[in-house]
This record gives sequence, C-alpha cells and structure tokens, in this order.
Amino acid sequence: MDIKAVLWDVDDTLFDYTAADRAGMRDHLTAEGLSLGHDSVEDALTRWRELTSLHWRRYAAGEGDWESTRRDRVRDFHGQPLSDAEADAWFERYIAHYERAWTLFPDVVPVLDALAASHRHAVLSNSSLPVQERKLRALGVWDRFETVLCAEQLGIHKPAAEAFHVACEALELPPHEVAYVGDHPEIDGRGAADAGLLSVWIDRGGLYATVDPPVGPHRIATLAELPAILGSDTRFGAPSTFG
Repeated sequence: MDIKAVLWDVDDTLFDYTAADRAGMRDHLTAEGLSLGHDSVEDALTRWRELTSLHWRRYAAGEGDWESTRRDRVRDFHGQPLSDAEADAWFERYIAHYERAWTLFPDVVPVLDALAASHRHAVLSNSSLPVQERKLRALGVWDRFETVLCAEQLGIHKPAAEAFHVACEALELPPHEVAYVGDHPEIDGRGAADAGLLSVWIDRGGLYATVDPPVGPHRIATLAELPAILGSDTRFGAPSTFG
C-alpha cells in the first residue's frame, strides 16, 4: 500500500458541524424568543435536524439548488409560507449564531501536522464551495489543502464513484493511491471503498455503534489512528501493520 494523498470530508470529520449547528440554533431560537410551535427548544432542534437531512437528500437528488432547498428547510421549520427574502433573513440570523460556534475537532490540526510532510491533502465535500471555503478559512486550515472540491460545483455527489474519481483526477493519482476520510458509513465509508480508494470511516463518539459497519472501510474513533493506517511513522504511534 502506497498512499500518497488524503481526501477529506469536512462536516463532522474536520469540523464539528453537529455541535455548532445545535449550539447555533439553540442560541438563535433563544434570541428570537420562539420555538416555532414546538413544546421545547429541544423538540425544535430535533425537527431542525430532521429537516436538514430531508432537504439535503432533495438537494443531492437534484430536486433543487443549494439556496432553494435551504429556503424550503426554513419554510418547513416555520410551518408557514415565507418569501425568499424572509427565509434568507431568518437563515442569516441563524448563521450568525452558528458561525460563532464553529470549531475544529481537537485531533485535526495534530494529524494534519503529522502528515504534512508525507501526504498531500485535498477536500471532497457534498456541500457548496462558497460554504466550505468560508468555513475552512475561518477555521484556519484552508491553506492545508491543494484543492477543495464540492458537489454543487461538480454536479456529482458522494457516494457516486464518479465524485471520488474526479477528486483523484484532480490530484493526478489513481484511486488506490488515495485515502478518503469521512464520518458517514455509507456516503463516505462504503462510497470511497467501492470507488477503489483506501476508505477510512471515522465514527466519532460511537455515533454509529449500533450500525453494522460496511465492508471495506477502516473504522476509527479518532484521527490519532489515521497515521498508522496510512503507514506513517509519526508521534501518534508505531508504523502500521496494514502495509
């Protein structure tokens, strides 16, 4: 095994999206003084997460662009019609709270430092380039990556093999020389493995503890385990025995 580059997912892999979204929406609802018909802020947060997943699936299926599916999510959350301007204004107020909660997971910078000399790095995300560029710049890691590829610009979403192959082509490497690290067992884990990459599925906090792991990916709980899988002799531990 000779892995020359690592492709990274962003949300809930490098960036703690779940915590930021939860904290941002909680602060937003508190500031707005409402729970939008829900019994509690917790119920509202649960509904927001459900709608986020629903409208992301619509976006991935080509049923709307990034902006329109985002506006539909806000309208569904309110349970009433809103104009584009009203939906956008509400979402922007939420974004201000959300961005204040942005943070990298604590294992990200150490592993990027450890692998900086041995591997090239890039991003493949199912999001939008303006969204991820803003995020990665704010978090101070934009310059760590040779390229950042996003589904909205590519017109292809993970887990389609073509998405992974386009990223490999951008790196001018065959899939078997590229590792992919992501948090979702199917979209990232199985998708990358089926596309011929070394697939590393990070299950932070055992979120998918009850899920049967897909065949193919290496399952890790922290990025501290990654260098060993890549065969890198770093301060994280001994060289891998996988090679």
